[in-house]
Amino acid sequence: MTLHLSLYSTEHCHLCEQAIELIDLALAEQDVQYKVIDIVESAMLLALYEFKIPVLKREDTNAEICWPFNIQEINRLIS
Repeated sequence: MTLHLSLYSTEHCHLCEQAIELIDLALAEQDVQYKVIDIVESAMLLALYEFKIPVLKREDTNAEICWPFNIQEINRLIS
C-alpha cells in the first residue's frame, strides 16, 4: 500500500526547493508518493502554514514535520 504525503509550500521559496531535494532523496527507494500544495491558493492553508513552510504531512495520520527537517525525520514520519 502506497503511503501519501503532502508538502505545503509556495513558489519562489528557496527553503521549499531544498525540502523537495531532500524529500526526493529520502523517498528514492520507498513506496511513498507526495504532492506539493501551494498554500497561497487557500486562505485557510495560508493562515495555517504561512510561517512554517515547508511542512511535510503524512495524509493517513496527519502527522507533520516542519522545516528544518532532515532525512532521519522524514524516515521517522513514514515509518
